[in-house]
Amino acid sequence: MKDNIKIENITIGNEHKPFIIAEMSGNHNQSLDKALSIIDAAAATGAHAIKLQTYTADTLTINVSHDEFRIEDPNSLWKDRNLYELYQEAYTPWEWHKALFDRAKEKGMICFSTPFDDSSVDFLEELNVPVYKIASFENNHLPLLKKVAKTGKPVIMSTGISTLADIEIAVRTLRKNGCKELVLLKCTSTYPATPENTNLLTIPHMSELFDCHVGLSDHTLGIGVSVASVAFGARVIEKHFTINRSEGGVDSAFSLEPSEFKMLVEESERAFLSIGKVNYGIMEAEKKSLMFKRSIYIVQDMQEGDVINETNIRIIRPGLGIAPKYFETMIGKKINRAVKRGTALTFDLL
Repeated sequence: MKDNIKIENITIGNEHKPFIIAEMSGNHNQSLDKALSIIDAAAATGAHAIKLQTYTADTLTINVSHDEFRIEDPNSLWKDRNLYELYQEAYTPWEWHKALFDRAKEKGMICFSTPFDDSSVDFLEELNVPVYKIASFENNHLPLLKKVAKTGKPVIMSTGISTLADIEIAVRTLRKNGCKELVLLKCTSTYPATPENTNLLTIPHMSELFDCHVGLSDHTLGIGVSVASVAFGARVIEKHFTINRSEGGVDSAFSLEPSEFKMLVEESERAFLSIGKVNYGIMEAEKKSLMFKRSIYIVQDMQEGDVINETNIRIIRPGLGIAPKYFETMIGKKINRAVKRGTALTFDLL
């Protein structure tokens, strides 16, 4: 069994309920008050962690608008947007981070972030971030992976838009540079993603292949995919979160609102508790319900010496008589004393 991973007061492991992460992303719409409110709302849902993203537009790209620096995909939520301007809108100001970390701590939540360059790792280290997230779009940034791994902190890495070889190189880079506690997240990097493109069967395969815990970074709508992932072994679930989709935000269209996120927390725990083990037979908790199964009952008044036939006995509820499998065997047997209609047929009456 894979070793558990301890992140502050949370344990990630096969025998522990899923670690649920609320991704704030840029849904704060450049308002610190809203960002703090998002943390408060996430805590109220029972989420275990809030995740930020630590970058600036300049650490991600350059400010040009031609060709590949503009999003042309007609199906994209961000069609016709200049990358630099989009990142300027979505980024979380670094001067907010301490306040956000402090608010999360007040609310009993873990706060951590996705760094995008060396300077953001250094900054997050100053805040004593307890765990790092590597985004799918950054998992080929090997210098960044080396920098994060050398902190010695646990790492959660998404695997969207990656071949198996890409993932292997990233995992090897992390482990070679000091990462001892790693969680991979199955991820489909479309926004939103579809259930058909999620392929949850990859989760146990990935866990076995890379000998680590695996979770899900879920960009589908609703909670069904996330809840289902628990049955396949996901013990970390990351889902984008907003207070109100109608207020907008770069990722609001595929983010969960508080009532939905609360349901995610509750239903993923129920899914976890339901997995159990391979089990047949009557459980202790079921024994009191045995009486509601069928059994053989006498359905006519009978006198001593009367012969049992298909008219005077029936297979009915409750289950206090002889089991139905003996019905044919009972035909022709004699009753040894007088009994009333509604008496359970038992062997001592024969």
